[in-house]
Amino acid sequence: MAAEALSQKETEDRLRELPGWSLEDGRITRTYRLAAHFAAAALVVHIARIQDELNHHSELTLGYNTVSVAVNTHDAGGAVTARDFELARRVEEIAPAHGAT
Repeated sequence: MAAEALSQKETEDRLRELPGWSLEDGRITRTYRLAAHFAAAALVVHIARIQDELNHHSELTLGYNTVSVAVNTHDAGGAVTARDFELARRVEEIAPAHGAT
């Protein structure tokens, strides 16, 4: 069963609960800054594990000391869904332990 797209208002309301996240090009996104490249790479690995647990995957971009996350739901025609926000919340939970800001 395909996930159901959130309305613009629902998306905006949920984004208010996730400081640092925004809606860009039809995806919810955030870029984290870390102390060094190894810390950023470790965060990517941790996010990848969460994505596998949820069976929901984002675009991850690893920079020298940054990690960018961008997610929408392909099963919903590329719309933003509750699944995207679940992934974002899970990433928010683990990011501080990696020193991400």
